[in-house]
Amino acid sequence: MTGKAKLPKGITFEKALERLERIVDELEDPERGLEASLELFEEGVLLSRFCRGKLDEIQKRVEVVLGETPEGLVTAPFEAEGDEAGSDGGDER
Repeated sequence: MTGKAKLPKGITFEKALERLERIVDELEDPERGLEASLELFEEGVLLSRFCRGKLDEIQKRVEVVLGETPEGLVTAPFEAEGDEAGSDGGDER
């Protein structure tokens, strides 16, 4: 890859994640040169941002779906696994 890294047109979240996993494996190769590693890193950052954007988009859609009630729209924040209330590591008394 030369120049700026670009995402393939129409790439899916799943394909981006697969490519990101392959990039991580390739970056672990001690024989890879500095320039090649930098190009992979740049592609990885681009893919990571794409995936994060997709996850944010899905989170917003989930909040809308959860908010559809007979009384109207009520939003409910998306809670990631292990992100429960009261799990701030403090003492519970």
